Amino acid sequence: MKNTVIKYGLYALLSGFVLFGLPFLFGMGVNFEYGELIGYTSMVLSLLFVHFGIKHYRDKVNDGKVSLGKAIGIGMLIALFSAIGVAVFDYTYTTQINPDFAKEYLAYSLNKMEANLSPEEFKSESANLIQQMKDYGSPSLMAFMMFTTVMILGFIISLISGLILQRKN
Repeated sequence: MKNTVIKYGLYALLSGFVLFGLPFLFGMGVNFEYGELIGYTSMVLSLLFVHFGIKHYRDKVNDGKVSLGKAIGIGMLIALFSAIGVAVFDYTYTTQINPDFAKEYLAYSLNKMEANLSPEEFKSESANLIQQMKDYGSPSLMAFMMFTTVMILGFIISLISGLILQRKN
């Protein structure tokens, strides 16, 4: 199991780091309209290695058998690698590559809110958003939130893969 987790975990880590980072490195990171879609897509793509890792373990290591619990365990360990890759890139991006990311995102969000809300709603919503960015806008916390998001997605993919791939005989 250890070799499977390390092999597929490293694939997940590298793909999470690269897929999550490519749009930012090619200058598309400032396009907030598509940034969220690209981010979630890259997370899910890097987590495909969860399914492949569980399948490899079942077929090549464990004589065609894997329980749901074992599949989830393997999947979560592989997802941990992907989460680390995404979080490391996110932290590096927000501290080294674009330290003004939080300010840029806040300005973008406020402009969008102002265009779509009444003045009273904008005043209330913008105050909430500004407070949220003060509370949660640090690079460390944003990287942790990315890590947590990938782990949640990893659990869902591990569960689905485990249900599909489980064989007890």
